[in-house]
Amino acid sequence: MLSVSRVAKSCGLSRSTLLYYESIGLMKPASRTSGNYRSYSETDLRRLQRICVYRDAGLKLADIRAILARPDNDASAVLNRRLAELSAEIAMLRGHQRAILKLLKHKTSLKGTKMITKQKWVSIMKASGFNEVDMHRWHAEFERSAPEEHQEFLEFLHIPKAEIQSIREASRKPARH
Repeated sequence: MLSVSRVAKSCGLSRSTLLYYESIGLMKPASRTSGNYRSYSETDLRRLQRICVYRDAGLKLADIRAILARPDNDASAVLNRRLAELSAEIAMLRGHQRAILKLLKHKTSLKGTKMITKQKWVSIMKASGFNEVDMHRWHAEFERSAPEEHQEFLEFLHIPKAEIQSIREASRKPARH
């Protein structure tokens, strides 16, 4: 029998992560020793290793639970769906890259132009299919890859300095879903 710390460590997880997985039903409750300590079997360890493989592949815990609950353990439907989601996310990010590259390419022409406002830019982005999370990702990538140009672009949109600072700070934080 294996202790909670040993099982967690063997999978590169914290003790609290293993206990969390147990609390949400992803791992079965451990048996208890006579001293009331958790004790895991080799089967439990193999299950946790499979959970880790699926997490490393980017699957959500609900998807992992669904895979492990299937008696035939066929993960292909869930994996194909996640692969399609990742492909869509990559395509969206590539679109963001192209938009940023265009902006960087035409950076010199942006400085002298005063024909676009923040409101107009936001309406263009929304018309192109961007939602608030997409726009946050766009700003985050712009800030990460070209912070000075991001500043210049926001100034080009005639956004007040305090708001520019707020946008740039928010761009450095993960998106909220």
